[in-house]
Amino acid sequence: MARNRFDVDENLETPFNIKHLLRAGTYIGRHKKKMALSLVYSAVSAAAALVGPLLVQRGINVSVPNKDWRELILLSVVMLAAIITSIMFGRARSKNMISVGQDIVYDIRKDLFAHLQKLPFQFYDDRPHGKILTRVINYINSVSDALSNGIINFVLEIFNLILIAVFMLICDVRLSLVVMAGVPLLLLVVMIIKPAQRRAWQDVSNKSSNLNAYLHESLDGMKITQAFTREEENAEIYDRLNKNCYRTWMKAQYTSNLIWVSVDNISVWVVGAMYIVGLTVLGPSMQIGTIIALSSYAWRFWQPLLNLSNLYNTFINAVAYLERIFEMMDEPVTVDDAPDATELPPIKGQVTFKDVVFSYDGTVNVLENFNLNVNPGESVALVGPTGAGKTTVVNLISRFYNLTGGQVLLDGHDISKVTLHSLRSQMGIMLQDSFIFSGTIMDNIRYGRLDATDEEVIEAAKTVCAHEFISGMEGGYNTQVNERGSRLSQGQRQLVAFARTLLSDPKILVLDEATSSIDAKTERLVQQGLNALLKGRTSFIIAHRLSTIKNCDRILYISDKGIAEMGSHKELLERKGKYYQLYTAQVED
Repeated sequence: MARNRFDVDENLETPFNIKHLLRAGTYIGRHKKKMALSLVYSAVSAAAALVGPLLVQRGINVSVPNKDWRELILLSVVMLAAIITSIMFGRARSKNMISVGQDIVYDIRKDLFAHLQKLPFQFYDDRPHGKILTRVINYINSVSDALSNGIINFVLEIFNLILIAVFMLICDVRLSLVVMAGVPLLLLVVMIIKPAQRRAWQDVSNKSSNLNAYLHESLDGMKITQAFTREEENAEIYDRLNKNCYRTWMKAQYTSNLIWVSVDNISVWVVGAMYIVGLTVLGPSMQIGTIIALSSYAWRFWQPLLNLSNLYNTFINAVAYLERIFEMMDEPVTVDDAPDATELPPIKGQVTFKDVVFSYDGTVNVLENFNLNVNPGESVALVGPTGAGKTTVVNLISRFYNLTGGQVLLDGHDISKVTLHSLRSQMGIMLQDSFIFSGTIMDNIRYGRLDATDEEVIEAAKTVCAHEFISGMEGGYNTQVNERGSRLSQGQRQLVAFARTLLSDPKILVLDEATSSIDAKTERLVQQGLNALLKGRTSFIIAHRLSTIKNCDRILYISDKGIAEMGSHKELLERKGKYYQLYTAQVED
């Protein structure tokens, strides 16, 4: 999936590629029995609906002139039975296909979401999340109907067309040929209009995708928008994108209606020609019942052609959408278990960096020849200027990114050769973004270990001094919080996230600015629990407030793509180097 912005259209103008439909066949194949049954239902319903005009022809041409009332009653009963049969089988087919369509939607979304959860951080760095949502929701909705009803309808319309043609020929061959004479003209119109129709609907998809991407971005940044009074400017951007959606939709509707108007006009001309030929050229030899029956079939004959025309457009667009969906499914999972990956056994917590090189973009290295050995139970703090690579170091331990070069070892095990689950399940990670999920506070803390008891959750909250504020809320631990924890202060969100991390009882603890939004009084309380937690665990702590890391066993000053200084707080102050300058600057402030 290419990187782009909310105001950049995705390229959907691709040639028809049958391989995408064949690949989609795996999802269709899972429900082939239901689809085959639906096809039978459709065929019976269509055949029953076509019996009517033949019965009318018989009644007008034979039963009425012969005053055969018994036959008329019989024909009426047969027609009623045919109508009921058509309705019943049509209803059964619709009910069946609704189930199949939703099953296909479920299967594709399930596979796509499972894949999205495996994609590395780098995939989400420059991609609008709104456009990802469009593929997961809008595009899959669009293709589901094509993959279920579309295929059934295509077969059914071909069947209907052949069946109607047979019934027409049974009535009268000469007038049937007059009706069919309009088909070449319709095909010419379709060939002229269809390319423009396809481009128009793809444009609708693009503009809708852009609108969704901007809406998602705006909702996420609404507080910033209001803080900087950007409402009017954002409204203008949204209005522009919304107008683009409106214009493209109207253009697509106009283009699509050209097909309907063309079919309607051609069918009128053909039926008119049929009446002229039947009443003037063929003259008295033509029975009125035959003309009425053929007239009914003639109107029906053009409907499958119109439907097939629309289905063609649906399939063309569906292939374009399928390409985008499969493109995302094929996005390489660059951070994944190696083919020969093994389970990481329970670790003591020794961490070793050996000649590590890392780059985010493949050109500029963030770390070069980075070497470090951390003993089990040792606490290590990382400080340094913004962008020096402190967060990068802890992200590499968790293997959120692949190394460009070198090795990271845990208890002597190369982390690139162990399963991600066995690696990350032994680590407690609290990142800078204290993300809170919608649900209860209890659920958010238990996210760290799903089998934890309520007592264990409460104990973790007490350790990080979150118990007091949680107990003071209206529902206590069962208080419902909104997405991203909007009902909580930033400090409260960090405390909940801290408790979640502690609950996982990790061997290696990573705290990235874990106390950045906690006030000084709360921080002192948290520090007491933190000191108890760090005992016996290998820990990596990133903090800009140096007062929180003075008691760490070692402090690393990260700069110039490596470790510029390393030692205890006291040792680094005595050297009067970069750490000394940073610390004294904070003290003076």
